[in-house]
Amino acid sequence: MPAKPILLSFDVEEHHRIEAAVGYDCPLPLRKEYATRMETSTLRLLDLLAEKNATATFFIVGQIAISHPQLIRAIHAGGHEIASHGWDHQRVHRFTPATFLDDVRRSKDTLEQIAGVEIHGYRAPTFSVVRETGWAIDVLASAGFSYDSSIFPVRHDRYGISDAPRMPFWALGREARLLEIPPVTLRMGRFNLPVAGGGYFRLFPLGILEAGLRQAARLEPSAAMLYFHPWEFDPSQPRLPLGRVSKFRTYVGIGRSSSRLRKLLARHRFTRAIDVVNTLRDSGLSEYRVYQEPALQGVTS
Repeated sequence: MPAKPILLSFDVEEHHRIEAAVGYDCPLPLRKEYATRMETSTLRLLDLLAEKNATATFFIVGQIAISHPQLIRAIHAGGHEIASHGWDHQRVHRFTPATFLDDVRRSKDTLEQIAGVEIHGYRAPTFSVVRETGWAIDVLASAGFSYDSSIFPVRHDRYGISDAPRMPFWALGREARLLEIPPVTLRMGRFNLPVAGGGYFRLFPLGILEAGLRQAARLEPSAAMLYFHPWEFDPSQPRLPLGRVSKFRTYVGIGRSSSRLRKLLARHRFTRAIDVVNTLRDSGLSEYRVYQEPALQGVTS
């Protein structure tokens, strides 16, 4: 039996754009330093992936395509997929459907012009496709995306739809549907533990993520999505002035991220999301309604 696909992804934004730092007026010299460090960290990841013969999907903020076009081309030249992470890393909550459409079209068009390839995938900053923003599914479908990876099937104070499917599914908007590839979770009793990357990757023992991958391989259809950020592999970067909880979430375990990623790359074969999209679309996916009329939001059956 062929191995079930494990999808590797990186969300590419400068460190000061993270949700925990919203409202912080980052000084221009520090912004420039973060931009330089983002490029350097991403190039190091490209070297590591080439060394391990692994490919990945890079969800990239559109403005970075303008400021770092050679980085976008280097990612594409390395055999990796270019996908959209919005224009300037704003959560979907900050848009109306009309302004969100402008945002994703601008990002998609800019990335396509610079990379010279069609953009198929989207991931919302901070996984912000949730019940309140379920209308985003219709917008993404109308903008021409083939798949989304923004719905985290967990309970969290910033994101998540806890009862969404753990395996790829058709996300239903008000009128359209879109292939959804959620990040990996570990089912524990009645709850899904987020283990796919980010702070969870840095906080939990690596065996927790491995357990999530084993569970995902038993699901049908199976396509385990992991996610990371280039800034998570730069432990010497200047620290943002965050609150206690946000500081812990942002920097816990950052010094061991690189060694852990190397272990994962040695143990598993990774691929790009776009390489499995057509297979998933033809595999009899279940449907799950993300969009709810405002009067029904928060009401469970």
